[in-house]
Amino acid sequence: MKNKRIILNKQADTLAGGCGKKKSTPPLGLKNTLLKSALVCVIATGMAASGCGHGQPPQLGPPEVSVVTMKPERVVLTTELPGRTAAYRVAEIRPQVNGLILKRAFKEGSDVKAGELLYRIDPALYQAAYDRAQAAVAMAEANLPALRSREERFKKLVASHALGQQEYDDALAALRRMEAQLMISQSALESAKINLSYTPIKAPISGRIGRSGVTEGALVTAYQPIPLATIQQLDPIYVDVPQSTTELLRLRRRLADGQLTYDGTSQSAVQLILEDGMVYPLEGKLEFSDITVDPTTGSVILRVVVPNPDDALLPGMFVRTVLKEGVKEVAILVPQPGVRRDQKGTPFVLLVDAGGKVEQRMLKLDRAIGGRWLVSSGLNPGDRVIVEGVQRVRPGASVKIVPLDAGWRDGPSAGKAVQPSADTN
Repeated sequence: MKNKRIILNKQADTLAGGCGKKKSTPPLGLKNTLLKSALVCVIATGMAASGCGHGQPPQLGPPEVSVVTMKPERVVLTTELPGRTAAYRVAEIRPQVNGLILKRAFKEGSDVKAGELLYRIDPALYQAAYDRAQAAVAMAEANLPALRSREERFKKLVASHALGQQEYDDALAALRRMEAQLMISQSALESAKINLSYTPIKAPISGRIGRSGVTEGALVTAYQPIPLATIQQLDPIYVDVPQSTTELLRLRRRLADGQLTYDGTSQSAVQLILEDGMVYPLEGKLEFSDITVDPTTGSVILRVVVPNPDDALLPGMFVRTVLKEGVKEVAILVPQPGVRRDQKGTPFVLLVDAGGKVEQRMLKLDRAIGGRWLVSSGLNPGDRVIVEGVQRVRPGASVKIVPLDAGWRDGPSAGKAVQPSADTN
């Protein structure tokens, strides 16, 4: 810096003294003015040289953008809801008679068949009751022939006036009492037989049995509140899915208005996504929708039946279900990179009109499908939506359309549909 000042001083002296004349020292004010002028020239020259040597020339012509032309598509709309698995059938095993457990005949956690022996209760008392009832029946049956023969004989004697009516009435009453006694004995025999048949406890359904609540030697009572074990049928298995009544009403209204169409038998097909994010390989079937609304959650239960041959699904598991709502025959899907939002959060896109100028269009969105938004209103087939170069243009500006980059993707055309947030519309 000191050297530059010396050079500038020399230049000032030369300008002040002239060529071929005796050098003289200029006045102090003039010298400072000359120094400042020379310094400004040097700085301006350096800046100009720097700009000319290293800068880029300004871009000429309209900005370049890439567009996607909107085309109507047929889209199957789906919704993803959480669900819980539940056993297809559940049987809680309880004793029907009192007694002592002599044997447990199953392995905990194994699969059992309907009618298979699970527990055996000591049958001694029930066998004795059965034998006693059987003896009573035999005794009544042994007395009946004599009483029946006596009644018939007395009836003939009364007809010939050889016997009084009272004797005949007594014989008939004795016959009737024995017949009634036989019926009582037969009923007692049947009851004893039933109780005896309850001493071996058998599986009422086929399925997987859980842990046992008792062991050999335990004393159990008939119809006790605590089950001995529980059997659950896991193939097929239920998935209970809560759906809000708001969504249910909205779906019914859209089907009634013709915005969605019913897809026949495939409408009831349901796909499951497991807790680890894997897709369950077998499709379920929507069985029915409950008619009672839960007042605490404002939702109804949709029940799905899913094949479970390998017992991969267990009762109580959390899963996500992809349910088909319907088919939208003419749908407009816009790539998500082309959608922007204003300060209020309202979505909009920038279009290129027929004259090559940028136009802003406000949108109403339904949901995201893959990497695109399903548009409810705001776009028409043939509209050219800017997806690249949006940041460089403004509404009303002229633009130049160039092809999209080879690696650009707007997302798959099919995918699971996600419900939009409240500020999307």
